[in-house]
Amino acid sequence: MSEPTGVTSTAAGWTFLTNHAHVLFCIAQDPEVRLRDVAARVGITERAVQRIVTDLEGAGYLIVSKEGRRNRYRVNYELPLRHPIERHRNVKELIELVVGSRG
Repeated sequence: MSEPTGVTSTAAGWTFLTNHAHVLFCIAQDPEVRLRDVAARVGITERAVQRIVTDLEGAGYLIVSKEGRRNRYRVNYELPLRHPIERHRNVKELIELVVGSRG
């Protein structure tokens, strides 16, 4: 599918959502995803993904558990979004808007 006229590739430009949102979308789609794979998909370093996961876990948006040698992630879908403009919406609504229903 081609891009609409006047829209350029996001690799060299900006996007409407933050890398925190992009990482959260990847984890919501695959709770056992490797951070290396998230980094490749989002287009940032693995270290940046690790920092974002730490931020999301610290704020309660992610719960990280160890299963053998792998991490498993659980998204807290009921938490509100952080910015005052969107605080009336929760994580579930954002994820469903962008990646679809999780079930």
